[in-house]
Amino acid sequence: MTTPTSDTKRPRPSRRLQLPWWLSVPVALLVVLVLVVLAGRFSLLPGFDDIFGEETKDRSGPALLKSIKDMNRYEGAAGNFQIVVDLEKDAKFLPDAIRGTRTLYVGAGSVSAYVDLGAIGQNSVTVDKDRTTATLRLPHARLGAPALDPKRSYAVSKQRGLLDRLGDLFSDNPADERAVNQLAAQRIGEAAKDSGLTARAEKNTTSMLEGLLRSLGFRQVTVVYG
Repeated sequence: MTTPTSDTKRPRPSRRLQLPWWLSVPVALLVVLVLVVLAGRFSLLPGFDDIFGEETKDRSGPALLKSIKDMNRYEGAAGNFQIVVDLEKDAKFLPDAIRGTRTLYVGAGSVSAYVDLGAIGQNSVTVDKDRTTATLRLPHARLGAPALDPKRSYAVSKQRGLLDRLGDLFSDNPADERAVNQLAAQRIGEAAKDSGLTARAEKNTTSMLEGLLRSLGFRQVTVVYG
């Protein structure tokens, strides 16, 4: 029978790492705060949604009237358009993961077509002696500026390189969408030129003027454009 000797190594008891009191108190408070936020986030405790919920405050100032412009045109037609803009900007000699952006944007807007009635002069209207026949000469219809609808326009995806993401941290307007907005408005304006809006506007303007003049006693009304 062998007896243990003094040289036999015995396992030493493990020592637990203890934080000082001045550090353990903030850590405990942080853990409690995280648990409370998670409980409210996943609705584990009723009533926490109101405490940690988001609150929106509108501190915008009143709108200022800058100018007033009299409108002497009749909008005879308007078209609604939608376009998907895929805008990519690359840097030379750098991969897209380092420098480059790509935005997939859905732009929705409208374009109106109008006839400028303010251009009508004395020589533009001819009336016979009996005041039963009238001839009007009007300029051709024109297209207005495209107007994007912010409620129906949105970004589908945004891809930015590392340098672009770092730049957004120091920018007042990160992930600026002005470029895609301008491009969407440009494409919508180009599509409106081939949509036949001006012809529809001239047709509707003619119908409006014929109804107006016939209510004044004219039997025959002729509208000429150009």
